[in-house]
Amino acid sequence: MITRRSLLQSAAAAAAFAAGAARAETPGVTDTEIKIGQTMPYSGPASAYGVIGRTEAAYFKMINEQGGVNGRRIDFVSLDDGYSPPRTVEQARRLVEDEKVAFLFNTLGTAPNLAIRQYLNDNKVPQLFVSTGASVFSDPAHFPWTIGYNPNYQTEARIYGKHILATRPDGRIAVLFQNDGFGKEYLIGLKDALGDRAGAMIVKEASYETSEPTIDSQVVSLQGSGADILVIAATPKFAAQAIRKSYDLGWSGVRYLSNVSPSVATVLKPAGLEKSKGLITAYYGKDPTDARWKDDPGMKQWQAFCDKYLSHAEFVDANAAYAFSAAGTMLQTLKQCGADLSRDNVMKQAAGIRDLELPLLLPGMRIATSPTNFSPIRQMQLATFDGQSWQLFGELSTG
Repeated sequence: MITRRSLLQSAAAAAAFAAGAARAETPGVTDTEIKIGQTMPYSGPASAYGVIGRTEAAYFKMINEQGGVNGRRIDFVSLDDGYSPPRTVEQARRLVEDEKVAFLFNTLGTAPNLAIRQYLNDNKVPQLFVSTGASVFSDPAHFPWTIGYNPNYQTEARIYGKHILATRPDGRIAVLFQNDGFGKEYLIGLKDALGDRAGAMIVKEASYETSEPTIDSQVVSLQGSGADILVIAATPKFAAQAIRKSYDLGWSGVRYLSNVSPSVATVLKPAGLEKSKGLITAYYGKDPTDARWKDDPGMKQWQAFCDKYLSHAEFVDANAAYAFSAAGTMLQTLKQCGADLSRDNVMKQAAGIRDLELPLLLPGMRIATSPTNFSPIRQMQLATFDGQSWQLFGELSTG
C-alpha cells in the first residue's frame, strides 16, 4: 500500500534530487561554494576603476567570513582586461570555459560589455549588473541574460538638459564625449531633453579615443566655439584633464560632469580641487567626503568596512563606494536564490529585486527590477562641487 507519508517522502526525495541535479549542471556551483567571474580594467586608460573590483573582492571576503550565503562561500575571480574589448572577450571566455564560473558580475565598460554580450547570451550565462549605464544593457526582450546596473546615461544627460533649459535657456553648449557607446549615449539624451532647440544650443561637439594621451586639443577647440556651457562625458583620466584644461584656459562656463567621474580622490584632486569648483553632476549615492553624512548609519557601515578590509583611500573614493552598493545588490540576489543556484534562477532573482535599500544610496532611493525592467537604478539628484565635497540640490529626478 502506498501511504500519504511515503508519497510525501518520495516527493521530497525527488525535489532533493532535482536540486542536486541543478547544482551538478551549473558550473561553479557546489554544496559549499559558488564561483563568480568578472573583468575589470586594473590596467590601461580606465585603471582608476580597478578599485571597484578590489572593493568587491573585499566585500565577498567579508561575506565568507560571516559564513557565506545560504551556506556557500563565494569564490570571486576578477581578471584584468585593460578596458580593451578584445581582451575582455579573451578573459570572459577564460572565465566561462576554463574557470567554470556560474556567471559574470559587474564587468566594467560599455564597449567591453558589448563585446561579450552576445557570447554570454548565446551560452545562457548571466551577465549581471554590468558596470555601465548604456541603455543597450537593459533590453530583456533581445538579451534576457544581461541586466544593467548604473543609471541610464541617456537619463542622466536628460537631467542635465532639463537643468540647462531651466537655468540657461539661451546657453551655448559644447560637448566632450568618448567616441563609443558610452559617450554617444550622453549626446542622445542631451539632444532629446533639448528637443527642437538642440540644433541651436549645441554649438560644438568633440570626441576622443581612449588611446589618446591627452584631450587638451579638444578642450581648446570646444572653448573656441564661444560656448558658455561644457558637458564632459568622459571617464576619470580624461575627465580630470578636461576639468584642468578648461580652468587653465580661463573658460568661465558652467561645467557638467558625467556621473562616472565624480570621485574626489581619483578625478577632482588630480584635476585640482580649486579648478573643480562649480562642477555639476547627477548623484545617486552618498558622497563619503560630504560632512552631512558623518553620522549617517549607512556611512558608518561603509567606514567600518573600510577600516577592516580596505583603507581611508578607498573610503573617500566614490568608485569604491559604488562597488559596495553593487556587491550588496549581488548579495541580495544570491540570498533570494536560496538553494537553487541554477543560472535560470540566478537570472530570475536578479530580475526580481523589490525595493532594496542599501547603506550608500541617497535617502528615498531603492533598487528594483522586474522581468521587463532591467534598469535597477532610475533616480538621481543634481549636486555641485564646492571645492571640498559634492553638495546636493533640487529633488530626486528620473530625467
